[in-house]
Amino acid sequence: MPKRTILVVEDEESLLKLESILLTSKGYEVVGVPHGMAALEALKKEKIDLVLLDIMLPEMDGFEVCRQIKQNPATRKLPVIMLTAKKSHEDMARGDEVGADWYVTKPFKSAKVIETIERFLQESS
Repeated sequence: MPKRTILVVEDEESLLKLESILLTSKGYEVVGVPHGMAALEALKKEKIDLVLLDIMLPEMDGFEVCRQIKQNPATRKLPVIMLTAKKSHEDMARGDEVGADWYVTKPFKSAKVIETIERFLQESS
């Protein structure tokens, strides 16, 4: 079975490294980008299986990135997991509105993130 590729969109460099190491150690390929525009560009160039998306990003927030992913016929079926410190009911409702498949709040437990990713990748295969 080919390696699955996860797009990690995180502007905090230390967290991007941490998430990349975690996912790589579980056998995933990781494409890491620091902002929304780079995420949309990566989706055009790479074969991505799942998006792990921060909300608080420079230029374009994660809600807008998710909305664009879900409105594009080429990427709309891609699972998008919001990984964020924003945990109000309004933020979660907004995540639902833009089409996020799941919402994980920071600080997160690595095992929970991996379990969520594996569940969505099984559903999409």
